[in-house]
Amino acid sequence: MGIPVVAIVGRPNVGKSSLFNAIARRRISIVDPTEGVTRDRVSTVAELDDRYFELVDTGGHGVVDRDDLSEHIERQIGYAIEQASLILFVVDARLGMTRLDRRTGELLKRHHDRVRLIANKVDEPHMIDHVGEFMKLGYGEPLCVSATSGLGRHDLREMIGEMLSGYDGDPPSNPVMKFALVGRRNTGKSTFINALAGQERVIVSEVPGTTRDSVDVRFEKDGHTMVAIDTAGVRKRSKISDDVEFYGYSRAMHSILRADVILLFIDATVDVGQVDRKLAQLIGEEHKPCVIVINKWDLAKGYPGTDEYGVDLEKTLGILRYAPLAFTSASQSRNIGSTIDLATMLFKQSRTRVGTGRLNKAMQEAFSTNAPKPKRGSNSAKFYYATQVSVTPPTIVVFVNKPVWVTDNYQRFMLNRLREVLPYAEVPIRLVFRAR
Repeated sequence: MGIPVVAIVGRPNVGKSSLFNAIARRRISIVDPTEGVTRDRVSTVAELDDRYFELVDTGGHGVVDRDDLSEHIERQIGYAIEQASLILFVVDARLGMTRLDRRTGELLKRHHDRVRLIANKVDEPHMIDHVGEFMKLGYGEPLCVSATSGLGRHDLREMIGEMLSGYDGDPPSNPVMKFALVGRRNTGKSTFINALAGQERVIVSEVPGTTRDSVDVRFEKDGHTMVAIDTAGVRKRSKISDDVEFYGYSRAMHSILRADVILLFIDATVDVGQVDRKLAQLIGEEHKPCVIVINKWDLAKGYPGTDEYGVDLEKTLGILRYAPLAFTSASQSRNIGSTIDLATMLFKQSRTRVGTGRLNKAMQEAFSTNAPKPKRGSNSAKFYYATQVSVTPPTIVVFVNKPVWVTDNYQRFMLNRLREVLPYAEVPIRLVFRAR
């Protein structure tokens, strides 16, 4: 990205994610008392006195992961350390120094000049007198902070600024497009992200629910900066087992709202289920451009070809019948680039404006093909003119004599007709009827 990296490292439950959110000034990482909540590298671009840096949260060093992902977590920590210009080594002032703190100190020894020791959870000023034992770790006197109360936060930001003073820290280029990967668990979203990034950016495992946070991954394609948002796999809300899974679910839902384009992942090896349908419904209702990604296509059985699969899928996910399909094999890096090209095309479609003359000609042609029928007990709606008022999604206001006289069937007919004749073939259109 061309900006310095600040990595937050430490054993489990020292408050790394709380500190990450405090520095970023936003709630990004999931914070929960459960040990080992953070697994992937969660990052964001942070700003300090007009100086920009990438802030990275990591999993707890030495964690015993309940899903046997400890080795993956340690590897992600290693990547963060190697890339960091500054490493914030976080310890817990309330509990004092532990064996795992000493192990983390050993891990960071060869990066000594880039490490600064942070004693977190100093919730009362008098606790500052009890952090001297951490000097045995060999990284000097710790900077005392409290991520929750704000104590020491100014000093922390000042220290970060001093450590990064030798870096340019210019603002990174704004992403051209943000796209979110959503789907139920084990559909291959994280494998797709890693294939796209060309590195192990997020943990991939057969264990359901491996991804918990929503992870933003910046990358360059054709000279443009984009952001891919990996999200936690979704399952029925009735089956969500704990707060951590609920937070992951909530972040996935929020990612749909903040993304420009959605990649809805469908596992080609299993039947489309209720979760797939609910996600499609949400994406449709939010009027988000969407590529339906049929992943693991190399393992699909029972379908002679993509056309037959698409026909069956349209019956199941009817609300997204306009959305294009991409057949991929993320594990073999097949059709990754073409899927992003497809998402880029939808992004451009959703930002297109149509002149009033062209729009009204299309509307008149639709009326002449199929005149509106009256609702029971009312007269037929009379249409005057239409105008496009916004993009993303393309929003068209149609002025009529009585909006309530426009039937649902006729609204669907108008949407389909406009999609046929206007440059919105594969993106949602918001149609609003107003009295003149």
